[in-house]
Amino acid sequence: MEMIVLASQSSTRASILDAFGVSFIQRVCDFDEDSIKTTNASHFVYRVAQGKLQTYLQRYVLDIPVLVADTVVCADNKILRKAKDVDEAREILRKQSGNSVSILTCMIFKSVKFEMIDLSRTDYLFAPFDKNELEEYLKGDDWKGKAGACMVEGFCRKYIKETIGYESTAMGLCVEKLLPFLRP
Repeated sequence: MEMIVLASQSSTRASILDAFGVSFIQRVCDFDEDSIKTTNASHFVYRVAQGKLQTYLQRYVLDIPVLVADTVVCADNKILRKAKDVDEAREILRKQSGNSVSILTCMIFKSVKFEMIDLSRTDYLFAPFDKNELEEYLKGDDWKGKAGACMVEGFCRKYIKETIGYESTAMGLCVEKLLPFLRP
């Protein structure tokens, strides 16, 4: 596999690539997600991923393939963004507790030869969150900077009753769909 650029500061996305033996370098690619004005989750992640790619291409030469991605969490047909403070995180997590939650990830892999766009979705059915465990979780920093204020590989793990889709999608990068494009 050739070296790629992960245009993201996400340690979770980096861990996924590491786990699958993908050689990469990481470059920060700041894009103002608040500039996207839509309540449709699929449109939102697609537009943010496109925005991240355009921002990257304005800043860097496409000398090696680049990978950008964005992820959103939805419950009750509402996008649950990154919480700005602990009170907002609590409210976002209460919407997920005992509910069906969809996590959508859009990734774009671009080289000089081609561009691959994937929009994947993973659905979870969560048991109700224990109120004391939720408050303990909120005392830490794990919810900060996370779509939906939670990670399925962290706090939410023990509350998962049912999963439909790839866990990697929920973690921010559908690596199973990316790998065929990385092979020579």
